[in-house]
Amino acid sequence: MDSLEKRQQQYQRLDKLSWVLDSSIKIPFTNRTIGLDGLIGLIPGVGDVAGGLLSGYIILKALALGVPALIIVRMVINMIIEGIVGIIPFFGDIFDFIFKSNRKNVHLMKEYLNDPEETTSRSGLSIIVYLFALFFTMILTIWCIFKALGWLTTAIF
Repeated sequence: MDSLEKRQQQYQRLDKLSWVLDSSIKIPFTNRTIGLDGLIGLIPGVGDVAGGLLSGYIILKALALGVPALIIVRMVINMIIEGIVGIIPFFGDIFDFIFKSNRKNVHLMKEYLNDPEETTSRSGLSIIVYLFALFFTMILTIWCIFKALGWLTTAIF
């Protein structure tokens, strides 16, 4: 068995794992699916950690398959987004069912296998967009904190 065949088999196993984690359970009377990751995430504390470990496994396997750093960073960002929003009670669980970061990450790997240059350049652009969004969110948060402190100071004194 040659190297390309091995990589494709490993990709197929990861695709199956991501399907189980994100899309394996059909919601009755809808076209929507959920996975074990979302169900595990319903368990307070432990569920989000377990889901993060399983998502991390997919990323580690991507590293072992030789996926470049820009795509790995994009995969990690997907995992972080799901993890951070996932800790918000109720809303985070709904987001976890919708966002499906494991499917996104395995899809990124597949795109890389099919078109390495295009996927790498799009991943670099996505990272820049994510960083700008993060920077804007931080600035907005700091501004809101100062506004709230100003309002509180005025209300007290």
